Amino acid sequence: MHTQTEIVVNDLMQQGYRYTRSVAMGENFAPTFTPELTPAEMLRLGVFCGKYMTDCKAEFPEDWFVDARLASDRPDCSLNYFGVRASVPLRVWIDKGWIYPDDPRGWFQWYCRYYSGRRLPQEDARQIARWRAFKRHAAQIVKHCNPGDPFCRPRQRQALLQWAYDSRLL
Repeated sequence: MHTQTEIVVNDLMQQGYRYTRSVAMGENFAPTFTPELTPAEMLRLGVFCGKYMTDCKAEFPEDWFVDARLASDRPDCSLNYFGVRASVPLRVWIDKGWIYPDDPRGWFQWYCRYYSGRRLPQEDARQIARWRAFKRHAAQIVKHCNPGDPFCRPRQRQALLQWAYDSRLL
C-alpha cells in the first residue's frame, strides 16, 4: 500500500506550491497513457537543451539526475540526444494556452509529477490527450525515413523524445 506524501515546491517558477503524491511512483497510469520513456531516461538521453530541470531537483528522486544531461548555465542543445532544438520558447506555450497553472513548465513537468504519483483527473485527461495526439509525428518519421536513420527528421525525433516516445526505435 502506498502512503500519500505531500510535496512542497520551491523553485524559480513556483514558491510554496503543494501537491499530494497519492499513487506509487511509476504505477497506475491511465490505460490510454503508455509512455515509452521514464522521466529519468529522458533526462539521461538529453531533452530540452539541458535546462528544463536544473532548479527543481529537490522535488524529484536523486537517481533521476544521475547521468542527466543538464546545462550548467544557458540552454545547450548539443546536450539533446539528437543535438538539435526541438521546442518553442515557453512564452509560445503560454500564449497558446497550453500551460496549466499548477505546471508552469508545461507537459514534461506534468509528466514528472504524474509519474511520481500526483493525480489531477481533469488535467491528467487533458495532458494524456495531448500526448496521444503528438504520436502523429512518429507516423511521419515512419512514412518518410529509413528505419533507424537518426539523420532523417532529427527535430521531429527529438520532439518525440521530449514527449516520452522513444524515437530511437523508429
